[in-house]
Amino acid sequence: MMLDAFQLPFVQRALVEVLVLAIAAGALGTWIVLRGLAFYAHGVAAAAFPGLVLADGLGFSATLGAFGVALLFALLVGRLSARGRSGHDSLTALVLVGALAIGIILASDVFHSGSDVEQLLFGSLLAIGPADIRLAIVVALLALLATVVLGRRWLAVGFDATAARALGVRSPAPDAVLLVLVALAAVATLSAVGALLSTALLVVPAATVRLGTTRMTSWQLGTGALAAVECAAGLWLSCETNAPPGATIAVIAGAVFVLAALVRVGVPLLRRPAGGEAGAGSAVAAPTFGSGG
Repeated sequence: MMLDAFQLPFVQRALVEVLVLAIAAGALGTWIVLRGLAFYAHGVAAAAFPGLVLADGLGFSATLGAFGVALLFALLVGRLSARGRSGHDSLTALVLVGALAIGIILASDVFHSGSDVEQLLFGSLLAIGPADIRLAIVVALLALLATVVLGRRWLAVGFDATAARALGVRSPAPDAVLLVLVALAAVATLSAVGALLSTALLVVPAATVRLGTTRMTSWQLGTGALAAVECAAGLWLSCETNAPPGATIAVIAGAVFVLAALVRVGVPLLRRPAGGEAGAGSAVAAPTFGSGG
């Protein structure tokens, strides 16, 4: 049977893990794409490397070590961004380089870390435990709660930061909450796809669905559904081919994005009258709250 792999307990745990993470991806991935935090989401996951090395070398929880460094990363990037003119991308790059350099020194010269850290960098979805699932559930619930409470503020700042400040949205707290939540979500993906492939869950599905919708509600629901399908398909394919689950999920997510982008470009060209100009539909409209597609 094609689905025999899902009868195995460790595969069932992996499936629950990725389906819960898909909920978090649906809630947070849209904000990551809208607010231009894709590189930050990748950077905060990769910057967890020193925390993983410390946890491995000193014998405490890898999740705790990763989140400690990720939280410090988030607060540092947020603080520097609030005090200067540089965007999140340039500040993320600067802090990320420092974090990776510290991690490499710790791994090679201090603790001589080996396979355990490598496993967390690239993920080990089939070896997750109940604690990983509990963390994913907490992240998903926090992401949903924050979207309900702060979603309109995040949308206002993402659409027009200057106008948002003129309307009274001036507190940096909502943005800080978003950065911390993205950091926590990135840590939660470590067990599934690893630090180096976290964007396959947190960014790529949201970017794919963004090509076909302008409504936040449909964007978030579509992202969650697409992430769940891609993760389940990647998990099944990895079991059938004996390929790494994280890498397989990332490849499927990337292929779906490329296909969606080609369809978006190709359909208007096929519909365009001969000699006519491209329609306005080729541009991606600003997202809005509300129902509808």
